[in-house]
Amino acid sequence: MVGMTMMRTWVEPVVAGSQVASAFYDTALLLVVKNYYNQTNSTAPSHLLQDAQQKAVSNFYIIYNLVLGLSPLVSAYGLSKLGDKIHRKIPICLPLLGYLGSKSLLLLLILLDWPIEVMYGAAAFNGLTGGFTTFWAGIMALGSLGSSESRRSLRLIIIELVYGLAGFLGSMASGYLFVGFSDRYREGTVLVSCSIACYAFCLLYSIFVLIVPKSAPSCTAKAKSVEEVGGQVTACTGAAESAQPSESSSKAPVTPSKFIIIILFVAAILYDLAVVGAMNVLPLFLLREPLSWNAVQIGYGNAAGYAIFITSFLGVFVFSKYLRDITMIIIGVVSFTTGVLIMAFVRWTFLFYIARAVMLFALIPLPTIRSMLSKHVEGSSYGKVFVLLQLSLVITGVVTSTVFNKIYQSTLNWYSGFCFILSFLAGCLSLLPLSIVAIKQRSTTGSFQILTE
Repeated sequence: MVGMTMMRTWVEPVVAGSQVASAFYDTALLLVVKNYYNQTNSTAPSHLLQDAQQKAVSNFYIIYNLVLGLSPLVSAYGLSKLGDKIHRKIPICLPLLGYLGSKSLLLLLILLDWPIEVMYGAAAFNGLTGGFTTFWAGIMALGSLGSSESRRSLRLIIIELVYGLAGFLGSMASGYLFVGFSDRYREGTVLVSCSIACYAFCLLYSIFVLIVPKSAPSCTAKAKSVEEVGGQVTACTGAAESAQPSESSSKAPVTPSKFIIIILFVAAILYDLAVVGAMNVLPLFLLREPLSWNAVQIGYGNAAGYAIFITSFLGVFVFSKYLRDITMIIIGVVSFTTGVLIMAFVRWTFLFYIARAVMLFALIPLPTIRSMLSKHVEGSSYGKVFVLLQLSLVITGVVTSTVFNKIYQSTLNWYSGFCFILSFLAGCLSLLPLSIVAIKQRSTTGSFQILTE
């Protein structure tokens, strides 16, 4: 009975189901938009038609990503505060309801031949119900609640691993599902229907099965800065000191280190700028010459991207035994920046996969930054802090997506990999605040050891 209750605290089924659904939807939307702007009846040269199609698809995604990114600003923070104060499942269930409704609009668009602009309304509905911003902050809050400080980095990267494995499987199947039933149904009908079914499962599971874990016992009193402690070192009291350990002794007060929190936010934003900039133009890059990938190849390419979740998990699993969190983050940043620099010179399919292979630790930085942040705030503030970080990343992503898509359009004819070089430079910049955190931690650790001698 206890084991069954413990299993019901796992958020992994929701993460897996929603990510399979997202992988299906992303592939379907890209190919539906591509087909919508396909000018097959024109007599213009093929390369001009391809450039015109690329710009039309790029312009669609500029507006779509703007709406999708900005609309959560209205509701995300409020939903996360409700999650902290009323019930932790609110920031998970409401976004899933929004996903279900917005993805249904794509199915109606395919079946009823609606104009592609309908998807702007779908993006707005998705965002106003919280979107990924609120959903992922809620998932991270539940994952942090059920884990100790020493195991939190590993716990959060396991959630990211499940996310990646689900995306890998969804991407592998998405290309075949998109074209495999085209003889009986319109292209994309089966794929989008599968996406909707997965979201429905996640919503029902979250409402009726998932339960909120109790806060794990922590020794967070040591997180107070050495200057504030003034030479007094507080040890973590045992559970025996209180008749209610889960309510009192397990929630030792935490004094946030504002400087570290701000620097970690800056590092996360800069790194996300690099990742979003590269990943937003990557689908367009793959559709155009010299690669000119089809639906199945795009599915394989997306699957290669999701494989990074596996290698990043293995990296954290091994590195966490020997290295500090900040060192693992730096390794992840270096991995991504090296890979994206190679991507800038991709002209053949095999080189794309080499670039992806070099990015093997690229998913380590953000979940590890979240883990570090959780060690500097109270458990009751996890949802608020995580959603503030997610909102910062969303705003960065919206601006980055718009700017990089415009740059991609402008550099399309003379050097299509230029955006990847910009992404490389942004990734290198994120190493500066991370270095400051590393130096700060090293000096604090040294002072702490002197005081305890």
